[in-house]
Amino acid sequence: MGLTLCGRESVPHKAGRIRQQPAVQWHPGCRNPVRAAQLRRKQTCNNQHGTVCMVAAIDAPEAQKEKHDQPQADQGPSAKHVRREEAILFQGFGWDSCKVGDWWNVVKSKIQDMKDAGFTHIWLPPPSQSVADQGYLPGQLYNLDSKYGNKEQLQELCKELKAAGIVPLADIVINHRCADEKGEDGVYNTFRDDVTHKGEKVDWGKWAITCDDPDFGGEGSPDTGDDYGPAPDLDHTNDTLRSSIVDWMKWLQHDIGFEGWRFDFVKGYGAEFMQQYCGETVGNNAFNVGEYWADLKWGDDGLEYDQNEPRQTLVDWLEKAGGCFLFDFPTKGILAEAVRHSQYWRLIDHEGRMPGLAGYWPSRSVTFIDNHDTGSTQQHWPFPGHKAEETGYAYILTHPGMPCIMWEHYFDYGLGGCIKHLVEVRKRNGIDSRSSLAIKLAEADIYVAHVSDKLVVKLGSRSDMPQELVPQENEGWKIAATGKDFCVWEKQ
Repeated sequence: MGLTLCGRESVPHKAGRIRQQPAVQWHPGCRNPVRAAQLRRKQTCNNQHGTVCMVAAIDAPEAQKEKHDQPQADQGPSAKHVRREEAILFQGFGWDSCKVGDWWNVVKSKIQDMKDAGFTHIWLPPPSQSVADQGYLPGQLYNLDSKYGNKEQLQELCKELKAAGIVPLADIVINHRCADEKGEDGVYNTFRDDVTHKGEKVDWGKWAITCDDPDFGGEGSPDTGDDYGPAPDLDHTNDTLRSSIVDWMKWLQHDIGFEGWRFDFVKGYGAEFMQQYCGETVGNNAFNVGEYWADLKWGDDGLEYDQNEPRQTLVDWLEKAGGCFLFDFPTKGILAEAVRHSQYWRLIDHEGRMPGLAGYWPSRSVTFIDNHDTGSTQQHWPFPGHKAEETGYAYILTHPGMPCIMWEHYFDYGLGGCIKHLVEVRKRNGIDSRSSLAIKLAEADIYVAHVSDKLVVKLGSRSDMPQELVPQENEGWKIAATGKDFCVWEKQ
């Protein structure tokens, strides 16, 4: 192929007002209809941004690791086989999986396929009885007869997952809870607890609901996060409420078999409570991840280049939350625009790092390209299709951060072979959330990066890669994976 030299090199911009914390050293249920509508309107971008071409190699010494980022302790029969920084998360459902029937057994039938694919953790949908079939409007917490199956099926699934070395995570919805009965004021704000169980009862009253919830007549303290309209917001400042939630989570851990948590809508309550919810159950060093859908910055021409504000919001939350991770919504949005509009200059920030949360705190960033809200059958904010997902997975499966793969992408959309191969490349070369990254080139139609001096990753439609960046066979480089607008080389 023809080769040309990159014509210019941009001067890095100043970092701005973003605070750099010692722990942020770079080494390497959105069911809100208003926000979803805003996101759909903002998917198209005609930004005529100029070229960004920069060389950056940024590493942090091992001494900078924070205590919560140390390799995890033994968390049970399967967790001991996997270090958090090496995790590859698989989302074990789509938005309409609840309609399939017997979903727990469907997942069980795919355990060998998931093991062969190299997935280390699986995120399962909310297990409790729910007003909404998908599980995100829970009512009777201890009642595990849901649209996905029953308690016994879920116990057997968790048992077999752990036997295969895959760590099961439960989707924990504790920002809100649907009440069972109307109170004296005629509002649904009385909760029943109809299942016999160990631990504290969850037959709460108005005291469990925040006093500033606009619809449900709560008598608790003010909300410590954003309001969630469809259901009563819970008062997490209440010791009794938190204690009963912890008891329920311990039951899910010890009686059902979960070894980690995915927390829904964590912007709805204070991050400081996460240390109790995790620390008193599976532990702060288990794989626990929150969903904080930080709104990205949009302008008249589409997504703005600088997304420091939303990713700093995520860093601020992480600093209060102990050892929990967050899904990297900024990386998802930036990567989607880069692929959709051939704007690969977006994939480097002003300081030469990855532009999302993974650029600030890769060991706490769970990267993904779609989930049950953004993609699946909801399509609130989907990644570009027509095999462009391959480019997205080539990025997150070769870069720092902990990648998450969506069920439909692997089993339903014909991307399974590509994803499996990229996972093999990642594992074979020891790439994890701490791997170092050197971004060599980021222009409109091409992106080139070196990962831990073991991989060279090229994204974009341009084939005339600058000569000095082309991996040479006589230096031990060999093509490891190719696909839609990507190529990955590994060093032999």
